[in-house]
Amino acid sequence: MESSDRAKKQVSFSDPKDEGKKEKNPKPPASAKGGSSQCPDHDWRNRWEPVRLSRNVSSNTIQRWTTARERERERERERESWGVSREMAELRHSASMGNRASAGSSPVKRDDPSAPFVSASGADGGGRDRDRDRDKDPHRAPFASSVLHLPPPIRSLLALEDPRVSTSTAYRILVAFLAFLVLAGLLSLPSLWSRLVSSSSATSLLLCLICLVVLDLGSLSRLNAPYLCRKEGIVLHCPRVKEPPSLWENPYSATISWKPCAERREGGISGKSSLSSFLFHVKSSSSVLMFDIPHYLCGSSADLPSENETNGYIFIHAEGGLNQQRIAICNAVAVAKIMGATLILPVLKQDQIWKDQTKFEDIFDVDHFIEYLKDDVRIVRDIPEWFVDKAELFTSIRRTVKNIPKYASADFYIDNVLPRIKEKKIMALKPFVDRLGYDNVPPEINRLRCRVNYHALKFLPEIEEMAEKLAARMRNRTGNVNPYMALHLRFEKGMVGLSFCDFVGTREEKAMMAAYRQKEWPRRYKNGSHLWQLALQKRKEGRCPLEPGEVAVILRAMGYPKETQIYVASGQVYGGKNRMSPLRNMFPNLVTKEELASKEEIDHFRKHVTSLAALDFLVCLKSDVFVMTHGGNFAKLIIGARRYMGHRLKSIKPDKGLMSKSFGDPYMGWASFVEDVVITHHTRTGLPEETFPNYDIWENPLTPCMCRA
Repeated sequence: MESSDRAKKQVSFSDPKDEGKKEKNPKPPASAKGGSSQCPDHDWRNRWEPVRLSRNVSSNTIQRWTTARERERERERERESWGVSREMAELRHSASMGNRASAGSSPVKRDDPSAPFVSASGADGGGRDRDRDRDKDPHRAPFASSVLHLPPPIRSLLALEDPRVSTSTAYRILVAFLAFLVLAGLLSLPSLWSRLVSSSSATSLLLCLICLVVLDLGSLSRLNAPYLCRKEGIVLHCPRVKEPPSLWENPYSATISWKPCAERREGGISGKSSLSSFLFHVKSSSSVLMFDIPHYLCGSSADLPSENETNGYIFIHAEGGLNQQRIAICNAVAVAKIMGATLILPVLKQDQIWKDQTKFEDIFDVDHFIEYLKDDVRIVRDIPEWFVDKAELFTSIRRTVKNIPKYASADFYIDNVLPRIKEKKIMALKPFVDRLGYDNVPPEINRLRCRVNYHALKFLPEIEEMAEKLAARMRNRTGNVNPYMALHLRFEKGMVGLSFCDFVGTREEKAMMAAYRQKEWPRRYKNGSHLWQLALQKRKEGRCPLEPGEVAVILRAMGYPKETQIYVASGQVYGGKNRMSPLRNMFPNLVTKEELASKEEIDHFRKHVTSLAALDFLVCLKSDVFVMTHGGNFAKLIIGARRYMGHRLKSIKPDKGLMSKSFGDPYMGWASFVEDVVITHHTRTGLPEETFPNYDIWENPLTPCMCRA
């Protein structure tokens, strides 16, 4: 006590007027009153200017101060070792996404701002705060410290470990041991019961065995939980895995957790009972619409409606490119199912950009399409013969339903569209782009859309065979079997102009692009004065296509070597060879379908532009890694199909918002950039995640169309 009083007397605070009279004092402690100082040694005078130490400071006091400073430095080194750099990378990532966190009402707007994905294995600030509060509780500290020293299998059974971690040998041994104990207990139960039947302990023994079985089953269910990432705000948390990361495949536990089940129909093989109950529910709950459910919706799969029994015929124009047409066809089948109508084979409408006269039968296998869906929807090849004026179906407004909103619900079609179809017997629905929602229709309807997309819509055999040849040639370009990457490079002149983003180029190139935009999109262009601010905002939000050079830098930061074989799926790149040179210099093994196939092989498919697009689609679908550079239906359908195939194949979706910020930072070094890229894209590889509300079923069919394996 006296020594502490003497130590207090040795520290005095001097008047600032006498500052010049004092001699230079020793360096102050890291904490004068229990606080901490993290400032460098040479800056201690600025931090401790109000404090002046007397001349007779004891050596013990100085030693204590030195020891406190060393302890503080040790704590700083420990904090750095626990991943301060990782936290800063995540902080930069989250900050860059602040303007893109809010999502629109439609799935397209939700997909536009790509959400940042951060692995759950990183440090979590909220978790550390909770751990700090927990450690402050003196009653819990002894128990927590003792539990943390238990073996990992025991901790998993006590729900202290993440139950979604892949099962190791220790876990399997423990589960087998527990199963052995349960089996031994059950076998010895009759003899024990005969001995203890007169004793009250028999009941206790039975209860103990029951508890043991329940605990064992609970641990098994936790160990066998499927791999599923969950989104909290703009952060994606995925289960931890012990296997090392791979450039070409997703974690093994993610690939064996889910399986496709879109072909599984509710209510038996025909799959119509659930929808019939839905339609009956609408019939009974609606006071405006009363209609009869066709008997073929409730009967066997062999029952097909006649013209007098169907609720009517619907006809659609599938607009846009190949992939937008594919989505429209899937939605048309779903709408026909909802209304109990007959679908006339959709017409692929000529698009202003694609300018293609392809028919449905020029791309898809019509016989397989109709035969596969015969248990779901009746489809006819042409307009019925009894409808004489076929031209009226294409031109007359009396035969057209035009008031369908985007992402309409099933109720809307039953309440507003079906009465007109029942009245007119045959109607055209247009426009029909994105005219059916995702989370406002019955689950069976979403499964039907997956059945159409992944099973019913098959390309012609000649297209499938040619795509298989191209994929085989990509895997044997080095003489040995090698993996290959497919890169969907969306940097055509039309895409660059439509994006209204600013890109690197000469003054002449920028002037030509401005004239092109003014000609093609005069209403958006106006006088061009607002375009610079618009371009900056879109690039900040990650809504601009990645340039070939930017793609090359991102891929190299991810760790892909120079020898990587890359299949490029794109049109004519804006800027030609000069624009492609950075990508080709860093990855010289770039190849297109024109370079893989002979002129005679390609010329056979040139008569239909959509046939060439189908080749690109299939080669990208078969690749080991798929990389998209901009949004669109092509990339969305590829990523969704690869997820439906089992999540094994990586589908990389670059975070363009964070990348634009990193590219624009002149002070960011290569090491920091690599760290940001790796951490950000650790979970942006097509991992299992719930579909709604973050994705539509085309990009992620997991929730409605896949089941636990």
